[in-house]
Amino acid sequence: MVLKFSVSILWIQLAWVSTQQLEQSPRFLSIQEGENFTAYCNSSSALTSLQWYRQDPGEGPVLLVTVVAGGEVKKQKRLTFQFGDARKDSSLHITATQPGDTGLYLCAGAQCS
Repeated sequence: MVLKFSVSILWIQLAWVSTQQLEQSPRFLSIQEGENFTAYCNSSSALTSLQWYRQDPGEGPVLLVTVVAGGEVKKQKRLTFQFGDARKDSSLHITATQPGDTGLYLCAGAQCS
């Protein structure tokens, strides 16, 4: 069975920084059931916190996790979330994907001064 994953960017900016950028990769990905999946979210400057969301078609985003400390790793069953030491990057890793993992995964960052 082929699973289709889409990743997108949701950027919530709490402090005005005109050069702030948040990029997520890969943009789209199709994988086989049971394969591992990793998405990355990178910022041009340090973030105060970063959130990962999952959205099903026709539904609103559902918060999966918030990470705030540099180097922080959180696990939820087959999902692992990591926030980089410099708080500029994060990853979402799903081990042994299942059909229920199909959806749109979004990252959002906050930067407060």
